[in-house]
Amino acid sequence: MENMQAIRVKEFGGPEVMRLEDVPTPKPGPGEVLVKIKAAGVNPVDTYLRTGAYAYKPVLPYTPGADAGGVVESAGEGVKGLKSGSRVYLAGSLTGTYAESALCKVSQVHPIPPHISFSQAAGINVPYATAYRALNQRMSCRAGETMLVHGASGGVGVAAVQLGHAMGLCVIGTASTERGRALVKEAGAHHVSDHSKTGYLTEVLNMTGGKGVDVILEMLANVNLNNDLTILARGGRIVVIGSRGKIEIDPRLAMGQDANIHGMSLMTVPEDDLYSIHCALVAGLENKTLNPVVGVEIPLKDAARAHIDIMKPGSYGKIVLIP
Repeated sequence: MENMQAIRVKEFGGPEVMRLEDVPTPKPGPGEVLVKIKAAGVNPVDTYLRTGAYAYKPVLPYTPGADAGGVVESAGEGVKGLKSGSRVYLAGSLTGTYAESALCKVSQVHPIPPHISFSQAAGINVPYATAYRALNQRMSCRAGETMLVHGASGGVGVAAVQLGHAMGLCVIGTASTERGRALVKEAGAHHVSDHSKTGYLTEVLNMTGGKGVDVILEMLANVNLNNDLTILARGGRIVVIGSRGKIEIDPRLAMGQDANIHGMSLMTVPEDDLYSIHCALVAGLENKTLNPVVGVEIPLKDAARAHIDIMKPGSYGKIVLIP
């Protein structure tokens, strides 16, 4: 049986538990597609799953990764519309994307236009599906509203800025580095702030003329959530996209503004909603509204370094692994 290389996790723990190994190349069954991986996306959730401390625990051993760009190698019985050589992005897989190939359900494979590179394609699924789910399906954002994106220079942040701008929102994005703030501005933010600077929330509030922001996308709720409540407009909404611990909040702040706090995870999205999300993302890629930003490409064998880097402050675009 033909073999391929893949990152394998045999025990939960730190980045060092990920090791590159030879494994059998999977064969597609009915309704399945085998995709040759050209680039695999790295997301913070990958690191949480690796530790075994996340609400969902993968079955050991496993290959990490839900995002990738590549080409269709072969398709199983009953698969239509995908032929060998088709350029695609993956929205999850059956076998993990930190590998030379991945086995997928047909519903996990989506076309990419010619102007999108494979590394860009590796930055589509989790970042853009998360941002789209947050803005459209969880918070029903409306044109004319003001949105604050914390940590807007990372994968989800850039996606949210691009989507928010296209939807007619007034977008405020934060980043801790000058390079990151330039990226946020280029992605379409109307205002940019430095969240490492003391008093930046007052600056954000002033940007709204004191009214407050209507919508906040929160990437680090364990640090920011209580402070977020102090800058919300009446009836404002917060969606918690990421958190690395617990936080104590003052419920009166939420009560006083009739505020709503939403949680979300792509792992709980119904199939019908996922279908709608990816139809929208494919259209946005085709008309060039959406443009994934690649921060750095790292060899697949150095996946441990990618997991260390993605948890550092000062994010910039997407970290991508190259088999």
